[in-house]
Amino acid sequence: MTTPIQNRHDFVLLFDVKDGNPNGDPDAGNLPRVDPETGHGLVTDVALKRKVRNYVGIKHEDAPPNAIYVREGSVLQIQRADAYKGLKEGEKASEETARRFMCENFFDVRAFGAVMSTKKFNAGQVRGPVQMTFARSENRVLPVDHTITRVARETEARAAEGGRTEMGGKATVAYGLYRAHGFVSPHLADGANGTGFSDGDLSLLWEALGTMFDFDRSAARGLMATRRLIVFRHDGRLGNAPAHKLFERITVEQNDPKETPRAFTDFTVTLDRADLPAGIEVLELV
Repeated sequence: MTTPIQNRHDFVLLFDVKDGNPNGDPDAGNLPRVDPETGHGLVTDVALKRKVRNYVGIKHEDAPPNAIYVREGSVLQIQRADAYKGLKEGEKASEETARRFMCENFFDVRAFGAVMSTKKFNAGQVRGPVQMTFARSENRVLPVDHTITRVARETEARAAEGGRTEMGGKATVAYGLYRAHGFVSPHLADGANGTGFSDGDLSLLWEALGTMFDFDRSAARGLMATRRLIVFRHDGRLGNAPAHKLFERITVEQNDPKETPRAFTDFTVTLDRADLPAGIEVLELV
């Protein structure tokens, strides 16, 4: 394996959606997720990691060392089966060997970690060095459920009932600018229990976060894009400043608070570089 990362990183991801559903809530009829107290939109960290996985899987054709463990339609036990070739199931030594195999061959296990401790093909639990928060919109959003129709019929029985159209629905927000925060921790990449997440893996993560929406197009998504990806790179493993203090240097303000935003140009993003703590490098990757 390549050398694990030795520097802590904290980052801010800004992305937007126009006339789409960035992350539906299955408990609310798949409407866009919203904070009920503030009206701000939400996108889960799981949804963002899914897009990273999809990008890496497409780019590397789901092949080691950048295969994807948690992918659509996969059976996780079968995904782990190769880790036990030549090993005896149930032995602690086999579990640790299988864990190393999974880290070496699957990008998402190295990055995000995984719970792989079920009885069959037990590969233990891995805590990943890359973690992200929910994304929250800078502006309030109003999910709208649109009625749509089609002239075709799904079944012969429906066709026999007569009528001209079948009814359906699509939920969207008109516009939302979302902000998520992320963390990359070297101590979870290095050492005996580390995943081996390397500088090459880190570069692939930045690449995925910058372009992942171009590989996630669907009729439900509307128009989505990464607008800013700002990384604070620390010169050591422990870091040189608290993450929240660094994040506070990035402000997003609506140009005209009295108007309803409908585009990224309706906001101004400001990065305060004055008096940066010693040992902090700012990377504006998007």
